[in-house]
Amino acid sequence: MLAILRIFLLFIAFVLINIVVFAVCVFRPFNRNNVHFAGSAYAMMAPIVGLKVKVRQADEHKIHTPYVYIANHQNSFDIITICKAAMPGVVTVGKKSLKWIPLFGQIYWLSGNIMIDRKNTGKARDTLLLAGKKIRERRTSVWVFPEGTRSYGRGLLPFKSGAFRLAQAVNEPVVMVTASEMHEKVKWNRWDNGTVLIDISAPVTVDQSKSVREWADFFRQSMQQKKQQLDAEVAELDKKR
Repeated sequence: MLAILRIFLLFIAFVLINIVVFAVCVFRPFNRNNVHFAGSAYAMMAPIVGLKVKVRQADEHKIHTPYVYIANHQNSFDIITICKAAMPGVVTVGKKSLKWIPLFGQIYWLSGNIMIDRKNTGKARDTLLLAGKKIRERRTSVWVFPEGTRSYGRGLLPFKSGAFRLAQAVNEPVVMVTASEMHEKVKWNRWDNGTVLIDISAPVTVDQSKSVREWADFFRQSMQQKKQQLDAEVAELDKKR
């Protein structure tokens, strides 16, 4: 019974939130804060599925400063969990096919996000050049899921190198955004599905001391360690429920 109620409420909330976000994006298309607004709005659905989402950030992380954000990509619940950490002035890099999703796709485009054609390597590189141009000219930040796809419980997947190549090109630091484990976290008939911790780490300058591939491996290892730390904290928190 609880599962049915949740699915119904989630559907209603998703439709209403999309309408509001769409209206805001139409009123101020491609505004630098549209993604931040959308992320905060979608995160309002977390309590419906029994999740408490807590975002924390390192003192060294400064809002309104351009960064290349990298985040772990776990499942479809990311839109109501890790996307809450989208800061003002950030745009994301996502697959071009998203634009065909009714309403959500139009919101994604109007939010000023950068759409990449993964099937065409040349166009993908052009998209990274566009991302670099946005960072330089508009002083925006860019959010990338370096795994390239959802992990669905397979652990942290290998990182692609595009985000780190971009960071070196624009000479802006990389910031890790790490969410605790979400695989099978939500049980639809369980009232309280516990806590999701999201950590925004201190910026790291991606200099020439390592190759792009070495930086990708470095950040994957760092994010793996951070996630293990968050998972242990969540386990302690959930014990106290």
